[in-house]
Amino acid sequence: MIHDVASLEAEIQRLREGVDASLVPPVLSRFVVELEREAGEYSDELKKVLDAALNLGITEDFEGEDVPVDTLSPWFVEVSSEAPTKAPPPALRGRSQYLSHITSGPWQLQDWLYRFCPEEESRGWAWWDLTSPAAGVVHIWVDSWGEDFFGCDDLRWLAYTAGASRLSGPELHNAERWLQEHRADENGDAR
Repeated sequence: MIHDVASLEAEIQRLREGVDASLVPPVLSRFVVELEREAGEYSDELKKVLDAALNLGITEDFEGEDVPVDTLSPWFVEVSSEAPTKAPPPALRGRSQYLSHITSGPWQLQDWLYRFCPEEESRGWAWWDLTSPAAGVVHIWVDSWGEDFFGCDDLRWLAYTAGASRLSGPELHNAERWLQEHRADENGDAR
């Protein structure tokens, strides 16, 4: 899937303002994330980094020079460095968890950011939503255009370094499954 500026803008809108349930695709992919930090804190940190990356995708030309990193959360810049000794403990633990599951090694920051270039074809997902179905667990929902196998190690990197202790997925689910969780979150239903 090639992302364009309009699709990046739609991701930003969902990230900042929430989801318009009438626009949900028939199928979404879900990642189950077990946390070592509070769900609201985790969500905030993950969304700040993703928001900055999506904005860079809209504003930068990705030609030649490095993409500027001054709008990214400092913890994410640090944990994505060669020697992230100053990264906060949740980010370092997440980095270790990622490396124990993904053999290709850690993401270099510029490589990670280039996944948000509008013409980049290797990012096989678009942000949809994050729900919290139980204490210590969040579900990250993405649009993978109905594909059950897609490039998502960039999302795994962010999910782990934001404070995941364990991550599984993606799993395809019909939109109704997401909608039930989304409505429960809106209503503050405890599960």
